[in-house]
Amino acid sequence: MSRRPREAGGKARGAISVHMTPVPRSVVVAYRDDGPLSRAMGLLVAGQLPPLPPAVAGAFVTAVLLVLGIAGADDFAVFAPAVALLLAGAGSAHRHDGRLDWLAPPILRMTEYGFIASAGFARSVPPALIVALLGAMAFHHYDTVYRLRQHVYPPPWLATAGLGWDGRMLVVALGGLLDVMTAVFVLLAVYLWALFGWESLTCWLAAPRTPDEAVEPAPQD
Repeated sequence: MSRRPREAGGKARGAISVHMTPVPRSVVVAYRDDGPLSRAMGLLVAGQLPPLPPAVAGAFVTAVLLVLGIAGADDFAVFAPAVALLLAGAGSAHRHDGRLDWLAPPILRMTEYGFIASAGFARSVPPALIVALLGAMAFHHYDTVYRLRQHVYPPPWLATAGLGWDGRMLVVALGGLLDVMTAVFVLLAVYLWALFGWESLTCWLAAPRTPDEAVEPAPQD
């Protein structure tokens, strides 16, 4: 649904416009921030797998691997935490309409942040860079929460451009394998701050400011 924001009197407020996407029945899915790989895994099971069990299983295995210090490995083992959490991708296509399905996004956030912080400290990445990268992701996730309260749904391309939690973890793991972790943190932090900051600014400048202009939830099937 594409709309150009207008004032109450019917005049356009400015040249900026965004593609307003109707909010789906379960906004919990948007909080997941799945990347292309995770979404593809969800499509393989056609949304039939509840999201919470695979998220818990993936987070548990990832946490065990991090405690064992695998984030500092010098070989392909550094990918193990990211691959383990990909178990959660199988539940990405589910409606997330169960009583406890809202727990899946915070589990993914906690595990992603934990892996990135562990990988950074294990490779002696400057703490300021670790905070900068985590801050970019936290800003995006907070922005998503707030805009959904205003019925301003994130555009479908944003999760793909932002790599998703799965893509970001794999990129960080690749940095560990190639021993260029600090450079990866710099590039990711700059890229994500630029992407999320620009998209959020343009979206909020163009978002409807009156109740009658808000994008309502998508109709029930």
